[in-house]
Amino acid sequence: MAEVIIVRECKYGQVRVCFGNVTRVEGDIMVIPANNRLAGREGLDEVMQLAAGPELRAACTEIAKEKRKTNSQPCGVGEAVTTSAYNLPAEHLVHVVGPDCRRPTQDQYRRELLKKSYDSLFTEVENLEPRKTLVLPPLGMDVFSYPHREGARMTMEIVLAWMDEGEDPGVDMVLIVTNEQSFLKNMKTVYRESEDQFPGVDRTREYRKGKFQ
Repeated sequence: MAEVIIVRECKYGQVRVCFGNVTRVEGDIMVIPANNRLAGREGLDEVMQLAAGPELRAACTEIAKEKRKTNSQPCGVGEAVTTSAYNLPAEHLVHVVGPDCRRPTQDQYRRELLKKSYDSLFTEVENLEPRKTLVLPPLGMDVFSYPHREGARMTMEIVLAWMDEGEDPGVDMVLIVTNEQSFLKNMKTVYRESEDQFPGVDRTREYRKGKFQ
């Protein structure tokens, strides 16, 4: 079970930041931080593909074959594609390719590409059923080496705005799940420094006092 670190109540539901193993957190939709080949060869992408089992590998290979018929990448930077979650504890698995900051051309435009990645994710999610609970490892913060302080702030701003502004996305709970100590430390710092600037209302103390689960 993931440890809940931050709880934020938004107009359309809750956003929680959790520390734990994302492959063991149940939800309707789970997100996998993919590469543009859907290859599952490194980092959390590899861990999650292995946990999902060989059927996911086969599904990704089939998507790649179809895309290459039109000379397209299986899933380009800032894009998203959905498969079954197979052995992961979710109905749907959304593969999202965030900016790879190890590549100078992507690092230069990382903020724009990260926003595009989340926008693509949200579009996918809003067309899936069921979608009440979204399990979300922060995009770009694993082997793609996005700067954690900047990334923590952007992750909170983007996700909270989605759950608090515009139209109801149909999601009741977003669980931002990470086991990256550095990212979590930066997330705590950013939240402490800017909590009053984020959309929604903090409910962390009430949660810790057991007023709700």
